[in-house]
Amino acid sequence: MKRQLFPILIILLTSLFFGSYAFLFTSIAIFILIFLKDKDRKYLIFLALIFVVVINPILGIVPVIVLLLIMEEDNFYRIAYILGSLFLVFFIFPILNLLLYFSPESIYDKALINSIIVSFVAATISTLIALVFALPLGYVLARRDFTGKSFVESIIDLPIVIPHTVAGIILLLVFGISGIWGAPLERIGIRFYYAMPGIIVAMLFVSAPFLINQVKEGIKKVDERYEYTAMSLGASRFRTFIDIILPQIKGNILTGSVNSWARALSEFGAVIMIAFYPMVAPTYIYFLYTNYGLKTALPATAFLLLLTLVVFVTLKIVGERMKNA
Repeated sequence: MKRQLFPILIILLTSLFFGSYAFLFTSIAIFILIFLKDKDRKYLIFLALIFVVVINPILGIVPVIVLLLIMEEDNFYRIAYILGSLFLVFFIFPILNLLLYFSPESIYDKALINSIIVSFVAATISTLIALVFALPLGYVLARRDFTGKSFVESIIDLPIVIPHTVAGIILLLVFGISGIWGAPLERIGIRFYYAMPGIIVAMLFVSAPFLINQVKEGIKKVDERYEYTAMSLGASRFRTFIDIILPQIKGNILTGSVNSWARALSEFGAVIMIAFYPMVAPTYIYFLYTNYGLKTALPATAFLLLLTLVVFVTLKIVGERMKNA
């Protein structure tokens, strides 16, 4: 049962946050599963202690720790498991708690569906644009040393660390109606302010570093001698990149693309500064919250979270299968 210990701890601690009865029900179910498999009487101590949660929910940590001591003998792993599971519950519980507010009626909210479509389309376009530029840029950063390389790498990472409202203002100065590029482009009919191109640019700005860095790290791991061998046999550098490099970094490309897409999808600060309309999903949630309150925003938020989780997990699974293919 050692392989199941860490997930068991996560499940128990998560149920504890939902209250005493949720913890009791979950603990009894886990005890039955463990006892049926191991048939060891020492687990009866865990069963007896779970009822202390009725006195105070905080006491639920006692049987959890006792179970950990019973099932794991290595003190290092004991500490790692309890601290790791507690930190994971910090993420899991708020997500599960929000999903309880999901309502099927959210599916019929046309404004919400439209905002989700805008988000998905804009995030996909920004990821594809990032991919076109990330491949050559990542190759240069991985294979060449040049003056100012550290500065260039810092500039690439800058959108990750600066406040995204600041990123929005930066983009507004460039792509706004009176911006350096925005004004001349506006005159020929290409509009960024309060338009889809503005959303795409904002998403691209904050999400591209994830893809660039993944491509760069992937190429660094490819032995450069493979390229020299291919070129010595008559292949051009472009052909070598296509036939030698790309197949070996497909995992990095997939991971970077998924992370970049997910980051673009969740962007709010930079997008709202340059294009409040058409609304992306995070902007619509903000609109509901500020205008109608938390109660109105919760079902739409839960639906968006559920949809995002399904899509993101699916992409991760597909990506892993493609990497291992």
